[in-house]
Amino acid sequence: MHGFTRSQAQVTYCSTPSAAAAARNVRAHHVLRHRPAPPAAKNCCSPNPWKTRFALNFKALAHTTKWVALPDIVNLRTTLQVAPTRKFADGSDFFTLPIIEDASTGTTLGDSLDIAVYLQQTYPSAGDGDLFPDQPLDYAFDPAEGLLVPLSAVRDSPYPAYATFNVHVDGAFTAHTQLTTVGFPFDPANEAATKAIFVDRARPYMTAWEDFALRGDDRARMLASFEATLAPLAVLYGRDAAGPFLLGARASYADFIVGAWLRMFDVTLPAEEWQQAYAEVK
Repeated sequence: MHGFTRSQAQVTYCSTPSAAAAARNVRAHHVLRHRPAPPAAKNCCSPNPWKTRFALNFKALAHTTKWVALPDIVNLRTTLQVAPTRKFADGSDFFTLPIIEDASTGTTLGDSLDIAVYLQQTYPSAGDGDLFPDQPLDYAFDPAEGLLVPLSAVRDSPYPAYATFNVHVDGAFTAHTQLTTVGFPFDPANEAATKAIFVDRARPYMTAWEDFALRGDDRARMLASFEATLAPLAVLYGRDAAGPFLLGARASYADFIVGAWLRMFDVTLPAEEWQQAYAEVK
């Protein structure tokens, strides 16, 4: 998974928009499940907003970012009339970001894959072109236990291979996010409220913030599982030595799915653990 260290992930597709692209007004609301500690541009690390950020930059579409605190997400989606796309196991709604508003078409969307599909279909030739080129995406992950955070379902999509890949990669990293939770860079202004939401979402498995901490043998086992889970992805990234992406020198939305998660783990894992995990796949 070359090309997705912290510094590279931020600049790979930060190209200067063309004049035509700059004239478009694509406003992106996104949060990293919380508002990160200042400076937000350095500490933001939630994967789904990063998928959208990568896609917007790949398409060279001018956009602005509005940072939203986790406790404000429900109100934002309700105000913008953007229905949630995921549900918890008990059937209650799971309100998430990113959201984009495209003033040029009057479109508002609130799911990272739906946003990428929209950008491709609305601006097919913008920036570096096709977000969804044909390629084999034969990676599968089946978690041994249920996940605390619900994943997006594989809905009908014009790009079914990418939709399936998105769910499996999301599952692989989500199954190991307890390694990262205590490392989130919270904004002190809403840290207590955000931690309380994390705990509420994880009940009955977690009853206090301290329960998220993994130490000793339990942490070592999850780290080993994380590295083993990434190994098949490393095989995919080794198929074309022409560049750092699945298709060698050509990036695609599949790379943004993986890169977004690597960004999160890079920011939130202790440095020595990140280097150990990254060494297994680079």
